[in-house]
Amino acid sequence: MTADQEVPAIPNVRRSYVEARGVRFHVTEAGQGHPVLALHGWPQHHYVYRDLLADPPEGLRIIAPDLPGYGWSGAAPHRWAKDDVASDVLALMDAMGLDKDVLLVGHDWGGFIGYRMILREPERFSGFLVLNIAHPWVPKAVVARHAWRLLAYQPLMASVGVPLQRRTRFLEWLFGAAMSEGHGMDPETVRVFSERFRDPVVARTGTDTYRTFLVKEVPASVRSPETRRATVPVRALFGKDDAAVHYSLAAAETAQADDYRLELVEGCGHFIVDERPELVRARLIELAAETK
Repeated sequence: MTADQEVPAIPNVRRSYVEARGVRFHVTEAGQGHPVLALHGWPQHHYVYRDLLADPPEGLRIIAPDLPGYGWSGAAPHRWAKDDVASDVLALMDAMGLDKDVLLVGHDWGGFIGYRMILREPERFSGFLVLNIAHPWVPKAVVARHAWRLLAYQPLMASVGVPLQRRTRFLEWLFGAAMSEGHGMDPETVRVFSERFRDPVVARTGTDTYRTFLVKEVPASVRSPETRRATVPVRALFGKDDAAVHYSLAAAETAQADDYRLELVEGCGHFIVDERPELVRARLIELAAETK
């Protein structure tokens, strides 16, 4: 991985590299107390949680790793199958001594992976705040109604994603298109995210994320739908104007979970952590209090 782009500055954070399951994880954390593991999606990295990291809520320890091959973490020793990434992150938790009572936050693919973690090892987690991603129990008929959303960009990413991310302004366009009116990122923040994908390892990881999903994971989910039930409290916060992931894919009535709540956010798009950082913060504090 090239080191051309410096890690973006966030005041008062602690940074480290942690080896786990063949991945050299770059980990950024701040605060003390109840551990909160915050997972990002594509096309971002740990900096999506910059507001929480710069000013961690009292009594919470915010831990934001770059997922394998993203940000400043080393490449994954696999092709980004989501169960493999879940195993990588669980191994990171082992290495950091995060064995129980962890609050989990996940946006986009970070939420997708988070579901696999809470279904596989629920005893390690006290709650899950999931942001703008489908839950794993979406009925086939609902998926079919919104398949066009996947076809709008995912095949492009799965096929020519490396040059698209490295040599064009596609990501800059995407950030602008995916934001709700009046809540765009400033140009410097867009640059912090988009420039990282000029790196060949990161660009390849983004492409593998979608290629593995379309070629292997979608067919597998059709053949064998998810049957495990979530026992960890799940709070889904969803920007209603998301053009990539429709909120019906996170509907409470189809969630197979003991304790699941969905909150729709009007006037908010896919990048809810960037658009509504104070709301995400408030819901995390509420979940921490609720699951003590």
